[in-house]
Amino acid sequence: MKAVRIRTSPSLALVKYWGKLTRGRNLPATPSIAVTLGGLDTATVIHTRSHDQPDEVRLAGQVQEPARFEPFFTELRRRLHTDLHFLAYSDNSFPSSAGLASSSSGFAALGLGCTCLVSNHGCDTPVMPDQVLTALASELARIGSASAARAVYGGFTHLPAGAKRAERLYGPEHWPALRILVAVTSTAPKADSSRSAMERTRLSSPYYGPWIHDAKVVCAEALIALDRQDLQRLGELARLSYLRMHASAMAAEPPVLYWLPASLGVIQACATLRTKGVRAWETMDAGPQVKVLCLDQELGRVRQELADAVPGLSFIEAKPGIDPDLGEWHPQREPDA
Repeated sequence: MKAVRIRTSPSLALVKYWGKLTRGRNLPATPSIAVTLGGLDTATVIHTRSHDQPDEVRLAGQVQEPARFEPFFTELRRRLHTDLHFLAYSDNSFPSSAGLASSSSGFAALGLGCTCLVSNHGCDTPVMPDQVLTALASELARIGSASAARAVYGGFTHLPAGAKRAERLYGPEHWPALRILVAVTSTAPKADSSRSAMERTRLSSPYYGPWIHDAKVVCAEALIALDRQDLQRLGELARLSYLRMHASAMAAEPPVLYWLPASLGVIQACATLRTKGVRAWETMDAGPQVKVLCLDQELGRVRQELADAVPGLSFIEAKPGIDPDLGEWHPQREPDA
């Protein structure tokens, strides 16, 4: 039996992915631009198993629902021509299933780690997948979570609409001064999964069609702003993207509403900061947490003013993250069967 350990970080969309195409498997209906959140980590150990043992994923010691992972493992075996099965142990340094993109880092770890184990099967030391295999890992990770296609890379990424895999735009060195302050408003798991909420939005929201069209325009402008490191313009576009995404979801039947009173408090506090000349631009995903884009020299002030405006918040400070880290794992004992 072989095993690897891998560290990944979640992918925060600055221009949002929300909605799936009806053709293909888990293909995004909108393009997205994202930054990998260095400072939030998913630590995963993956063991190979024989073909007569089931695949199993454990998060924080809890066995996860097999059906959530079955399409990923089935496609991986088909694409890599293997009969290996896998046992994965994963832990997050941040709240899981709470709107912090834990599925992106989790499936990215599975995509990279399993690809590594299969491609290096029979070798003494695992080697990080090369460019071709990393692209394949991105494609496989997408089966489990479209945002995971981006999380196989550090830095800044792009997942075009309808794409099977993500592409790297820039490494973290492109914008080392950028900071992302995560304002955690709740650590409870969200009631609506992103997948079910997206489908409800697609099927019932009158704003879904305009959202799909508009997202392409916003993404094209955001690519230019990111290239120029133009925080004001990128922040404006990120704000438009998340507000229009949530507006389409709120108009679904029944409505999809992730915001909490504390979420709205952070949004309003960011608006107040901007009136004071502080460059702080918020964004939200499918959950109540608010992520605030700012520069390193303004991070302290942003954090303090948000804490004063919305008592009870906790914070996670992040910056553009590095590529996933992978290496051999030497267990002290055999994993539980």
